[in-house]
Amino acid sequence: MSEQERPIVIIGYSGHAYVVIDALQVAGKRVTAYCDQEEKAVNPFNLIYLGKEKEATAELPAYDYFASVGDNAIRKKICDFIGSVVNRPAVTVIHPRALIAGSAVLGHGVLVSGGAVVNALAVIGDGTICNTGCIVEHECRIGEYVHIAPGAVLCGNVRIGDNSFVGANAVIRQGITIGANVVIGAGSVVTRDVPDGMQVIGNPAR
Repeated sequence: MSEQERPIVIIGYSGHAYVVIDALQVAGKRVTAYCDQEEKAVNPFNLIYLGKEKEATAELPAYDYFASVGDNAIRKKICDFIGSVVNRPAVTVIHPRALIAGSAVLGHGVLVSGGAVVNALAVIGDGTICNTGCIVEHECRIGEYVHIAPGAVLCGNVRIGDNSFVGANAVIRQGITIGANVVIGAGSVVTRDVPDGMQVIGNPAR
């Protein structure tokens, strides 16, 4: 079976997964199954439940997969595990109404939601979420398993380290470097570099 023919299994099936599934379906992809800690009573997309991912290792090679979990650390753990089972990376999901520059580079397992913009020469690492309506401007370099929440704006040449979170409607000034494992609060305006492991909030963010 070719890569184009494989259906997609979603890992994690709740609110964030609904956004992912909609983006895939609008793009003409087949999403037929999900894995989660338990079978969901609410199943709006009528998907087949395969069980927990560690219980579905026999079924998983027949699918392409996407980890639809907002938590960066959990998303990475899922992708590492399933990648080792099926020997291929997660698919990248791009909503047809996202705007991505031809010179931008996206890794594996990336989500670019509807209304998001990824501009010229930006680089997005594996497993990163570019959520609804966010803007990643020219030459930004985003690490792996980062979450850029809805409406956040990264001005040009911003650097963000692995596993960091940028809250909804936050703004990061041009040329700023954000370390790894950083949390930027919703609505914050970041005007200076943020070291690894810090949590900042406010305008200006502190």
